[in-house]
Amino acid sequence: MARICSICGKGRSVGNNVSHANNKSKRSWRPNLQRVKGKFDGHVKRALVCTDCIHSGRVQKVA
Repeated sequence: MARICSICGKGRSVGNNVSHANNKSKRSWRPNLQRVKGKFDGHVKRALVCTDCIHSGRVQKVA
C-alpha cells in the first residue's frame, strides 16, 4: 500500500541529512497518515488520510 493521502495526494518528501562535517546522505519525511473511517463519494469506507485533511474538515468521519 502506498503511503499517500487518499484526499490531497500528499506523499513523502525527499532531502538530505547534513552532518556537522557537511556530509550529506539521503533521507525522507513521511506524512502523518491515519486510517480513518469516513464518508467518501457517498459511501462509508476506510482510507489513509493525512492529519491536515482531518483537521481542515475535508473528511467527514463516521462513528
